[in-house]
Amino acid sequence: MDIPHPIPYQGSKRKLVPAILAFFPRTAELLIEPFAGSAAVSIAAIYSGRVKLAYLNDLNEPLMQLWDIIIHQPANIAAEYRKLWNEQLGKEREYYDSVRQRFNREKRPADFLYLLARCVKASIRYNTYGEFNQSPDNRRRGMNPDTMQSHIFRASQLLKGKVKLLTGDYFEAIKLAAPDNIVYMDPPYQGVCGDKDPRYLNGLSFDEFMYALDCLNQRNISYIVSYDGRTGPKTFGKSLPESLHLKHVEVAAGRSSQATLLGRDYHTYESLYISPALVSRVGAAGPSAVLLGSRQLYLLESVS
Repeated sequence: MDIPHPIPYQGSKRKLVPAILAFFPRTAELLIEPFAGSAAVSIAAIYSGRVKLAYLNDLNEPLMQLWDIIIHQPANIAAEYRKLWNEQLGKEREYYDSVRQRFNREKRPADFLYLLARCVKASIRYNTYGEFNQSPDNRRRGMNPDTMQSHIFRASQLLKGKVKLLTGDYFEAIKLAAPDNIVYMDPPYQGVCGDKDPRYLNGLSFDEFMYALDCLNQRNISYIVSYDGRTGPKTFGKSLPESLHLKHVEVAAGRSSQATLLGRDYHTYESLYISPALVSRVGAAGPSAVLLGSRQLYLLESVS
């Protein structure tokens, strides 16, 4: 699917969207993403007609300000990005550093977009003072401004009037969910960060998150959680507790590029956890496989 993605973001689920959407109920009109990030799932869900509306929430205020201007002022943000991209030519490293310093002072949305397009692995990193401190990828200049403009304009056209933007704690966002909605959550992975992750302004407590999921279960809310996984013999983080009665599905996400560099042929599997309410809505079995490009992604049930 030719889906727009104006915000480069490490951990974006755009490649796994077909597997995630396969578990969406046909009857849900509203999707809530409490950890919106690049909003890859919401964009795809609206694009494919799986939902009509989406609530996008993230604790990162500059990120949500960027989403606001992309949706409501696409020409302005595209022009500002083009200006930044052109000004960097011939002095890419020094220019990146100056934009990063300015962003940490002024939090300009266009500066944030430029940094995301240029930084290593499109990966946000913050220091203990809450300042963006990720280094640039000196091998590239960031997305070409013509390509970026296309993504911005198409995202604006797709999302305008169909999304509500929220900035705050994820727990407040999930309070808005009703039983006929669908909630998709892609929180900080415990295998990467524990309770503190420099990708996020605040960490995520495992116990508090489990309490939040239990609250959703008690309210009969349909939700999907992307949480950890494994590469070859290495497992990242502990499984979500059986007491939540979640359906655990592993999505084959392809070969591990890091393992390949080390001469190992390991595959990566990401975990999806499906709530009891959603299992009831889509059927206990759910899909057994979904097509992703030229590959077949197999959804392998684990015992839980």
